[in-house]
Amino acid sequence: MSPPRPWAIHHFATVTSTMDVAERLARAGTADRTAVVSDEQTAGRGRAGRSWLAPRGSGLLCTLILRPAVAPRRLPLLSLVTAVAVAEAIEQLAGSPAQLKWPNDVWIGADPDRQKVAGILMTSRLGPAGVEVALGGIGINLTTRPADLPPGATSLLESTGIRIAPSALLPVLLEQFDDRYRDFLDRGGGASLEAWRGRAALLDEHVSIVVGDETRTGVFTGVDDEGALLLRDATGTLHRIVAGDLTRGPRPVGHLGGELSGPRMIPRN
Repeated sequence: MSPPRPWAIHHFATVTSTMDVAERLARAGTADRTAVVSDEQTAGRGRAGRSWLAPRGSGLLCTLILRPAVAPRRLPLLSLVTAVAVAEAIEQLAGSPAQLKWPNDVWIGADPDRQKVAGILMTSRLGPAGVEVALGGIGINLTTRPADLPPGATSLLESTGIRIAPSALLPVLLEQFDDRYRDFLDRGGGASLEAWRGRAALLDEHVSIVVGDETRTGVFTGVDDEGALLLRDATGTLHRIVAGDLTRGPRPVGHLGGELSGPRMIPRN
């Protein structure tokens, strides 16, 4: 198999959001494996319209433009694949193990009230032939000061004492992602989730998850081969959940930064 083409990287000093720029580039026909990177974003966004702001140079802020030739139902796995790549890049440079909170948060450190170091926002646009584009927004707090972080968040510097520049982390992240993405494509949109499961946060713990207007509680027993969360309730019934807001224990939603949910679809104009 021939190696993939080099990444095309668009670097900016300041943008409203790397996702905004990536969406415009994608609609203009930008190719698969293009990265939009910015030193600062003034209106970055996480799941459900929540903001992700970062002072200049304090984090790695990027969006990957991808055009995977897979069935739309396979896209939720791409979020988990991306989370593994982020965790692997952090572990390689910081030397500290990372945990993955379903579906797309990366945790680090031992402080249960301040662990989220990175988040992933995966969106997609579908067309008559299937997936037109998938955008993987990635935000990693590198040197962000505690005063600039939201509740439940930390930075690599705060958690590990190691200072890593965005320019040092980006090539490592892209290399790790390439390996995972190639495997995802080779499997027709499938993936081995052993690397994800081995880093699963809250595994075998009592959790709460909000699905629409409903809150469910139970024990998080893992994820299935399509990336859905498996929750065993008090009666022993196992529930399969494809999207929701997850928190530790029967706590109010919003604690511990449990704000990210599964992939959404961008309406096609």
